[in-house]
Amino acid sequence: MVPDVSTGSDSRGLIAYLFGPGRRDEHTNPHIVAAWDMAGAPDPGRDPAATYSQLARRLDHHVDLRTRELGGKKPPQHVWHCPVRTAPGDRYLTDTEWAEVARRVVHATGIAPDGDERACRWIAVRHADDHIHIMATTVRADGRRPRTHQDGRRAQAECRRIEAEFGLRRLKSGDLTAPRTPTGAERAKAERQGQTVTARHWLRERAYAVAAAVHTEADYFTVLQSLGIKVKTRLGPESGDVIGYSLAAPGDTNSAGEPIWYGGSKLAPDLSINRLRERLPDQEVTDRPRFAADPAEPWQHTITAIQTAHFALDSDDHAAAQGQLAAFGDVLYNIASATPGPHRAELRAAATAFNRARRSATRADHQAAHALRQAAKELTYASNGPGGLTIALLFATVHLTRAAARWHERRGHEQQVAAAEEAFHHLQAGYQQAAAPVLADLSRRAPRAETARRFEQDLRAAFPDHADRILADPTWTALTTTLAHAETAGHNPRRLLAELGTQQELDSAEHPAEVLNWHVYAQPNKLVQAARRRNTFNGPSSMSTAPNLPATPVAMMPQERGRRR
Repeated sequence: MVPDVSTGSDSRGLIAYLFGPGRRDEHTNPHIVAAWDMAGAPDPGRDPAATYSQLARRLDHHVDLRTRELGGKKPPQHVWHCPVRTAPGDRYLTDTEWAEVARRVVHATGIAPDGDERACRWIAVRHADDHIHIMATTVRADGRRPRTHQDGRRAQAECRRIEAEFGLRRLKSGDLTAPRTPTGAERAKAERQGQTVTARHWLRERAYAVAAAVHTEADYFTVLQSLGIKVKTRLGPESGDVIGYSLAAPGDTNSAGEPIWYGGSKLAPDLSINRLRERLPDQEVTDRPRFAADPAEPWQHTITAIQTAHFALDSDDHAAAQGQLAAFGDVLYNIASATPGPHRAELRAAATAFNRARRSATRADHQAAHALRQAAKELTYASNGPGGLTIALLFATVHLTRAAARWHERRGHEQQVAAAEEAFHHLQAGYQQAAAPVLADLSRRAPRAETARRFEQDLRAAFPDHADRILADPTWTALTTTLAHAETAGHNPRRLLAELGTQQELDSAEHPAEVLNWHVYAQPNKLVQAARRRNTFNGPSSMSTAPNLPATPVAMMPQERGRRR
């Protein structure tokens, strides 16, 4: 059950919408199911003699009194509006049940506490099977305004209790850090245009992808404009500095042909100008990632930074952990941009899903995640890395995403847990698509039995408690090939295994040999270089000096599709 609290100043306009046909004739049988006084609330849906104006006057009775006291000025934003919708698949509630829902919500939010005879006037209108609209005028009979602090959060908490009592689907509680959902009008417009997503969603994904790839605020706006997105900045009256910005999707206009603008914070809380500046401080050109002579370096740096982030999630420094999660969201976008292959769609979907898990009410220490964010930006300029190292990076993202879900779960962040788990499933699917042929090739290149027996002794010495499970894992044969490459590159296999520090991962791993295989392969570059000299599971080695365009897992707007053709 989803409540959505908002405020406005046009009571008659809202009433006309609630009892009208709807924007697409979707309103059927509109009528009042509950009110401050059912006998005193004219119902235009049931009484032919009742009019919108009569209902508005009855609701606004105390507002009018307050207006006279204020010398003809109505209180600001005096219309309170809260649609309450059941989740898809839930049973349809009766009018009596919806009336109880409405009374409980206005009580919980402070609009009309039970037994308060001077409370605000309100109505609950039902014009569809799956939801009601609660409308109130926020001036009490004694002339005071109601105490509605954190009314959205209180409405959510009450809806969680109603779900349990009514036997409805239990939704995840939020923490006010979720992005705004598209309105019904935005969804209808997308459907009319044949788009799978709304302009708001499309802009949000583009903004996230660009923010993950660029280094400065100026670059952020420049790249957005190069992608056809209109940018409008708001300047401070005294300083002349940018204090806000809005974006408009190409071709998205209102009835007058004007662009429809969305402020950064209206797309997502962490896309506001202030939150962006925390992640995009101005840097000198010398601080930016330079193109490495070895194409493996960006991938190696990112794996190392992800391993550091994993440790941060197990620490007591919550601000540092939150910073790592925010930076990891950037990593996922840039991996999707830099990684070719059929699994790219899964990586893009993972980046989109993880957006909800990258932020919470915990304030992020972005400086603590500087290494991870810089490594992510290196991927923007990277060529396709060696195939095995790319898959080792995907393997690392799978495990960090699972760790992120556990971190949020320990703190009761239900929506973030669900988002991290969704991203985990996409990453796992992408990893499995990419890893299967590589692991099969490693198994075909297995060393001689004598060498494999020596590696078995090294394994038992390094992991005596896990050795039997590792040897029984079908990936053990592939691991022997990787160990042979490591030995050729100058590593001591026994010492290398002992230094991996993967005991905790092995405890819970379904395929422990697979865990070790990618940890071994992710060791410093001389192993990768040796593999490349043998042309073993390499990807394309061509170099590029231009950044990859940001990947976005959403449909293009109609104008962009035309330009691409």
